[in-house]
Amino acid sequence: MPVLKPTDFRGTIEWMGVVEDRAASLASSPRELADLSWNGLDEDSHAGVNRPSCGRVAAMHARGTEIRNTRQLSLISAEDLAEIAAELQIADFDPAWIGASLVLRGIPDFSRMPPSARLQAPSGATLVIDMENRPCNLPVKVIEAAAPGKGKGFRAAAWAKRGVTAWVERPGEIALGDPLQLFVPDQPEWAHYDAVRSTR
Repeated sequence: MPVLKPTDFRGTIEWMGVVEDRAASLASSPRELADLSWNGLDEDSHAGVNRPSCGRVAAMHARGTEIRNTRQLSLISAEDLAEIAAELQIADFDPAWIGASLVLRGIPDFSRMPPSARLQAPSGATLVIDMENRPCNLPVKVIEAAAPGKGKGFRAAAWAKRGVTAWVERPGEIALGDPLQLFVPDQPEWAHYDAVRSTR
């Protein structure tokens, strides 16, 4: 019996981008077509089978420790971006400002998709959801340059709406307009979550 169950939820790719040089800028450059490899998006600064550990896993690994790269891509929903824009009181929030890899429309409560859920493209290319991508201060400078006075409010505006990180389970082509079908793990929530879950 399959552990991953297909759902009727599909997220349509509305935007794709690549962070070409993270040292120079967090901002991503738009793309219309991409080939996902075992590394993720090969042009992207976050590509690679392994990566140096960051603040997300600081409770386990000293910063810079080589670990498996489960943060090859950064995904966010068009719906969440619209809510962030409204909170910041700007007309549109450009996904490039936060180094997004994919913007999808159509999956509700996107940032809270369960870890190990899958998103599969028509080509068969498959992404594994690692975890929620909590907002940080890194995009502030990029946002501030494009929308003066709005950067500092990003972290609060994007709480629980920053999307998820993901890695490539099966390589393949993805393109603007592709519908990615959601598959979710068929298991109950861990009974002790409330005892360990952090609060804002």
